[in-house]
Amino acid sequence: MGNADTSTPLVRVERVSKHFGEGKSRVDALREVSIDVFPGQVIALLGPSGSGKTTLLNVIGCIIDPNSGAMELDGERVLDNGKWLRTNLRQLRLDKIGFIFQFHNLIPFLDAADNVALVLQLAGADATAARTRALELLDYLEVGHRKSSMPAQLSGGEAQRVAIARALANRPRIILADEPTAALDSKRAGIVMDLLRKVAVEQHAAIIAVTHDEKIFDRFDHIFQLRDGRLDGEGPSG
Repeated sequence: MGNADTSTPLVRVERVSKHFGEGKSRVDALREVSIDVFPGQVIALLGPSGSGKTTLLNVIGCIIDPNSGAMELDGERVLDNGKWLRTNLRQLRLDKIGFIFQFHNLIPFLDAADNVALVLQLAGADATAARTRALELLDYLEVGHRKSSMPAQLSGGEAQRVAIARALANRPRIILADEPTAALDSKRAGIVMDLLRKVAVEQHAAIIAVTHDEKIFDRFDHIFQLRDGRLDGEGPSG
């Protein structure tokens, strides 16, 4: 992957709009938002409640249908004139996107390795290949020694690293994170963000995070502010 093209956006959002409701009850969550995110970048979406940041993350994640606009993910045009160009959005997400949430959402009766391997098996991998990949990812994220631990036995930071391993299982190059460090203290939040930076650089991935967590602002390449559904300025962190 050392020759990967870093000059072409992994995520390109073009004039995307999304509203909920009609008439007097209509709420414009996104208003012609455009954004490019490149391989190796870690960017943040900031804004007050209701500003549109989570809606934007969910549009990029192919979870919410926008009303207009276009989008390219990992070199594929997936949205045009507000219409999806793939009929199977679940497969699109599986092919291209990994999700990380504020709470790790690990399956409580599976150990760390099996939590990661399950994603691969659901995608069609055999049990041996899935476990090999799971152990490889846990080692990569420095929690290989916890492979046999149940979620309740993991610290918050360890559980979040297992969740990151799960997000990387199918080798997506686009990682979407919703408040990934909100449940962690400063030290563990820093460790998780440093690991996400490692993923971005070494895997040529693009990472987009919704966050309010001021203690990690210095870990982002760019911070995009949303206000009333519009991008309200951007710039490098720090």
